[in-house]
Amino acid sequence: MTSERASQYAFLGVSALLFAASAAVTIVWCASMSTMGGMPMPGGWTMPMAWMRMPGQTWPGAAASFLGMWVVMMVAMMLPSLVPMLRRYRQAFAGTGEIRLGPRPVGERRLGWLTAIVGVGYFLVWAAFGMAAFPLGIALAAIEMRQPALARAVPIAVGVVVLLAGALQFTAWKARHLACYREAPGHGLTLPADVGTAWRQGVRLGLQCVRCCFGLMAILLVIGVMDMRAMAFVAAAITVERIAPAGDGVARAIGALVVGAGLFLIGRAAGLG
Repeated sequence: MTSERASQYAFLGVSALLFAASAAVTIVWCASMSTMGGMPMPGGWTMPMAWMRMPGQTWPGAAASFLGMWVVMMVAMMLPSLVPMLRRYRQAFAGTGEIRLGPRPVGERRLGWLTAIVGVGYFLVWAAFGMAAFPLGIALAAIEMRQPALARAVPIAVGVVVLLAGALQFTAWKARHLACYREAPGHGLTLPADVGTAWRQGVRLGLQCVRCCFGLMAILLVIGVMDMRAMAFVAAAITVERIAPAGDGVARAIGALVVGAGLFLIGRAAGLG
């Protein structure tokens, strides 16, 4: 029992340090990018520097820089809601919870590696999401810089995306994926406590997470990936709707706030505010 408790404390301590380090790096990165400003665009908005190359930087270098920033940012944003899931995986792999994976308890060192592999698989999915978002953002930025009429429509388009993201919070699709994410790992199954299983579970968890919070992440992408206020709101919303006992009700409350924000952005862009 003492060894198990010490293992849990070690896991939580490492998670806290990882969160603190990733949050600090994200804050420093956002602060440095904000000092550079952005490109003023027709319609009264500013093109974020995230979708532009630095002087002398190649596109592969820009992509690598964005991906590194994105992964660190995802660790800071997703770790608070991921830690409870990883704890349940640890209990499952160790055979100490309601679900027993494998014929006997797993050694503490191996348990740590299996937990880390689940986390790596999870964040690999989010890295792939970032790799898909970067060329799309670059392409849209290039079109907007060449088409002033399209650039003027961006503020309204941002409001529409935020509005749709809020509406998505009320759908059965959202409730179903939120429920799937909150399910105990391996519910009703007996799985071997090996590397392959841990990897597959991490990737599965990452894919489920992407589907569950796609709308909220869309808000971050259209508002600005280096906007600290948007980042803090999205991270808090994702965490609360997953760990709160009444997750569905919380998701709908978040949806109401987001719908209101979307209507406000549309009204302001249309000159009604």
